Amino acid sequence: MPCTTHETMKENHIKIKVRSLDFWYQNRQILEHVSLDFTRHTITAIVGPSGTGKSTFLTTLNRLWENIPDAQMKGRVEIEFDGTFRDIYARSFSLTQLRRSVGMVFQTPNPLSMSIYKNVAFPLKLAGYKNRKEVGNKVEKALKQAYLWEEVKDRLHEKASCLSGGQQQRLCIARALILEPEVLLLDEPTSSLDQNAGRIIETLLLDLRERCTIIIVSHYLDQVGRIADTVMEFPLKS
Repeated sequence: MPCTTHETMKENHIKIKVRSLDFWYQNRQILEHVSLDFTRHTITAIVGPSGTGKSTFLTTLNRLWENIPDAQMKGRVEIEFDGTFRDIYARSFSLTQLRRSVGMVFQTPNPLSMSIYKNVAFPLKLAGYKNRKEVGNKVEKALKQAYLWEEVKDRLHEKASCLSGGQQQRLCIARALILEPEVLLLDEPTSSLDQNAGRIIETLLLDLRERCTIIIVSHYLDQVGRIADTVMEFPLKS
């Protein structure tokens, strides 16, 4: 499936290379011959009609699709780490490293059934961090990066479910940021939020661009115009 790219920013270094990517689900081809490059420290918006495989494409960049029964993929995805492009589907490449380096935020906020603090700290727990002071510092840093610290610093041990929808989405972004990913994937992150909460997320993403490479699926063309450096359009298959 061909897609078009509209550049609005001078090309810098490439962070992700996708080559001849095909994807099937239950014998139905979702993506066909996708080849794209993503520039580091930019925001790339993926747009197009529903059903063109935009969300599916995101999952090929961190291998989340591998948990889906009856799905299969062909092609090559390389991400640059420490100056070297690595094939993320190579047997020698660590899935744990990939999930730490490529964060994901979903369309609907999905806080865990635990406190605000524990939600953000959860990836550190999985990664084996034991030092409480270090964990606390990282939680604070991530919440500040997500523009949420001032709103929750006095209620860190309350349930995350008490937060508003916009706050929950920023909490999920903080959780994705705590391991300091090099790439951040977002699937319609503002679609369930009101306009004010959505604008806060947009401002947050513009700030995060200095720290990581961002790829966002969005149906809102006005939003794309405000934040995207590059727009990639996925058309319907003929």
